[in-house]
Amino acid sequence: MRGRQPHQGGMFSYVSLEERVPAKHPLRAIRAVVDEVLAGMDTAFAGLYASTGWPSIPPEQVLKALLLQAFYSIRSERQLAEQIDFNLLFRWFVGLGVDDPVWHPTVFTKNRDRLLAGDVAGTFLGAVVAHAKVKGLLSDEHFSVDGTLIEAWASVKSFRPKDGSDEPPGPGRNGERNFHGERRSNDTHTSLTDPEAKLFRKGRGKEAKLSFMGHVLMENRNGLVVGARLTQASGTAERSAALDLIGAMEGRHRITVGADKGYDTADFVADLRSLKATPHVAQNISGRPSRIDARTTRHSGYEVSQRCRKRIEEVFGWIKTVAGHRKSRFRGTARVGWAFTFATAAYNLIRLPKLLATAP
Repeated sequence: MRGRQPHQGGMFSYVSLEERVPAKHPLRAIRAVVDEVLAGMDTAFAGLYASTGWPSIPPEQVLKALLLQAFYSIRSERQLAEQIDFNLLFRWFVGLGVDDPVWHPTVFTKNRDRLLAGDVAGTFLGAVVAHAKVKGLLSDEHFSVDGTLIEAWASVKSFRPKDGSDEPPGPGRNGERNFHGERRSNDTHTSLTDPEAKLFRKGRGKEAKLSFMGHVLMENRNGLVVGARLTQASGTAERSAALDLIGAMEGRHRITVGADKGYDTADFVADLRSLKATPHVAQNISGRPSRIDARTTRHSGYEVSQRCRKRIEEVFGWIKTVAGHRKSRFRGTARVGWAFTFATAAYNLIRLPKLLATAP
């Protein structure tokens, strides 16, 4: 017998959101960890808000909504608010009931400045890494470090001489400007859209783009991020940020650090050794001797580190494609860095369901 499609919905629902989410859904394991991490950050949140006045949207809900944006590649915060409004799974994860109103998209903008001032992204990443369920998945001896370019939210046409000696673009919303043949550098030019972005090319034969540089310290057991930061793009930024990330590690003993050929310099290798870190850096023998000799390469652990360090590209790939940070949506080192650090925490969380399921 053919069933008939009802044209009138029920007035009441007696099924809770908790019952609608499958017991084995990956977000369940993630939300359990996130709720415990955010509960531990309660004191940090309290210091960011006034004790009187109109209650704001809870920062815990804002952060969980931003995690969903990274997990599900949602392009904008306006679309994120729409998704939370009609998606029951999203409502459950954030902590909204079926009938609770969803906040306006500008809530993310207003709260970002407050969360930025409190370095909430860095604190959140550290709390995720220190969580009991995550800590058992990490190596405390073997690490890898690398950097990647994050394209700035600024066009090359905005890169103009600091002294204003060039001709302005043509009229109109997106006026044309012929800058071919013009010698431009970060010393003489700056972006009018994002003055903190720097013109940088990834390698020979590559086009130069206004960019920032994101840096990640990864442990080698499961490829989880234990440290992240963002700097202006330069030829020495990767090595300087790597030393900062390694030096910021607390209570550590001697470790190994894998890296690519770009880190094979005398100063970096010496600085690593002074930090009680064995430099498992890929040898750069292009026209010069490598600073990594047989004392390091003869050990089998060196070869293992060289294999494991390549997994850091998986982190960058996920952040750029899934989390949507190939081209930043923000301006300024502080805002772009906040978003990049928060995306690394989201990467760790999205890996947890499978890692916890196979953990002994």
